[in-house]
Amino acid sequence: MTKHTTTRTARTSALRTRAAVVAAGLGASVALGAGVALAADADASRTTMLAAASASVADDVRAQADTQARAAAKDAAAKRAAADRAAKQAKDRAAAKKKASRGAPRPAVRSTSDWTSPLHSYVLGSTFGLAGDRWSNSHSGQDFVVPTGTSVKAAHGGVVVKAGPNGGGDGPAYGNAIVIRHGGATYTQYAHLSQVKVHVGQTVGKGQEIGLSGSTGNSTGPHLHFEVRTTPNYGTAVEPLKFLRGHGVGM
Repeated sequence: MTKHTTTRTARTSALRTRAAVVAAGLGASVALGAGVALAADADASRTTMLAAASASVADDVRAQADTQARAAAKDAAAKRAAADRAAKQAKDRAAAKKKASRGAPRPAVRSTSDWTSPLHSYVLGSTFGLAGDRWSNSHSGQDFVVPTGTSVKAAHGGVVVKAGPNGGGDGPAYGNAIVIRHGGATYTQYAHLSQVKVHVGQTVGKGQEIGLSGSTGNSTGPHLHFEVRTTPNYGTAVEPLKFLRGHGVGM
């Protein structure tokens, strides 16, 4: 082999060696790049999964918070409703107690004077001086609401000067009525009676039964209309409860 041939063969061999080295290097680079790409894909997948899990947890927390908030609101509404019911019941009980106290029969207090209540027990009705279309003028006496047939007593000893229907002479509005003179310028009248048990000129004592209550004349229901007058006639009445209290009668 000539020297020229030997030199060319050596160059060819060196070129092949470099080519192989370059090829191997390229292969390694390609392989490394593929590995990096795969690792990046795995990281991205893990990030996506973590984000999805975090979002799911956040949704669960929000859902639980909403449930708790609704339960708390429902509980608060139930407590408010219970408090409102309790307040209404307390108000109703107070109103019923007040009504019962106002409408309960009031026992007459035993008198230590020469005067007494015309009834043993009663409920106060229309008061003296009350205005209204039921009377031609203001109310001239005190009404004591009692059942028909309740015993009516003389408030003080005296002499009967009026007795019978037509108000005993005072007019049909009074129905059956009695007027008693007690001496001086003091008279008492008892009206709307169902029965009169005394007669004109009769002397009666304090607390003596003189009639029975009713609803005769201008009356909307059973009661006793009681007046204290300065004469035996209509138009001279004074406030009867004040008069009786002033004479030691508890009303």
